[in-house]
Amino acid sequence: MASRATTRRLAADAGLLLVAAAFTLPLAWVLLSSVDPDANLKVKVPDGVTLDHFDAVLTPEITFTPLLNSLLLCGGGTALTVVCAALAAYPLSRFRSRLNRPFLLTILFATSLPITAIMVPVYALYVRVNLIDTLQGTIFFFAASQLPFAIWLMKNFMDGVPKELEEAAWTDGASSLQSLLRIVLPLMGPGLAVVTVFSFVMMWGNFFVPFMLLLTPDQMPAAVSINEFFGNRGMVAYGQLAAFSVIYSTPVILLYVLVARRLGGGFALGGAVKG
Repeated sequence: MASRATTRRLAADAGLLLVAAAFTLPLAWVLLSSVDPDANLKVKVPDGVTLDHFDAVLTPEITFTPLLNSLLLCGGGTALTVVCAALAAYPLSRFRSRLNRPFLLTILFATSLPITAIMVPVYALYVRVNLIDTLQGTIFFFAASQLPFAIWLMKNFMDGVPKELEEAAWTDGASSLQSLLRIVLPLMGPGLAVVTVFSFVMMWGNFFVPFMLLLTPDQMPAAVSINEFFGNRGMVAYGQLAAFSVIYSTPVILLYVLVARRLGGGFALGGAVKG
C-alpha cells in the first residue's frame, strides 16, 4: 500500500512538473529573447545581453500610443462592466423572484456564445448607429461581452454579505442604493477585485474585437499592433516581439500586484453581526 501511494504521488508530481514546464517555457522564451541579440524560436541562454530590442520598440508609433489606447479601452470597459454588474447583481442577490433563475440561466447561455457568431450583426449595427471606428463603441462592446460572467461573479460574492447589515442601515433611513454603495460593496472588496482583474485581463488580450471595430491605425490597441511584428513570407522580428511582449504584459502584472492583497484577504465581516 505504501509503495502504491508513493507511485501515485510521484506520478502526480511528474504531471504537475509537466504542466509547470508548459507554462514556464513560453515565459522563459519571452524574457530571454527580449535581451538576446540573436533571438529566434529556441529557448536558450543568450551569448550576450542587449537592450536594442527595447530601444527599437519604445517609440510612440509602436508602443506608447497603442498602450495608451489599450488602457483607455480596457480601463473604460472594466469600469463600465463593474458598475453595471454591481447594479444588476444586487437585486438578483437581495430580492427573490420567479424570474431570477431564468434570467441567470439566460446570462449563462450568453457567456457561451462565441464572439465570432455575433460579430457580423454587431458590425452592421455599429455602422448604422455611427459607432464603428470609435473608442466609445469598442468600450461598449467590451463591457457587454464581459458583463454576463461578471454578473455571475458579482452575485456570488454579494450573497456572502449578510442582509442584516443592510436592514440595520434601512432602519436608519438609508436607501437601497446607499446601502449598496456604503455597506455591500466595501465589504465585498475581494469580489470587486476578482471581477475587475478578470474583466481587465480578458479585454487586454482581446485581438478580434478591436481589429474588427476599429479602422484607424492611431486608435488600435497594443493587442492589435503586436501583429505588426509578423512580417511577410514568415519573417518575424523575434527580439522586438519578445521585448514588446514584456512591455505589453506589465500593466496586467501591476494591476494584479495592486489587488493581490485583497484577493486573499477575505470579507471583512468580523464582528459586524452580533446575535
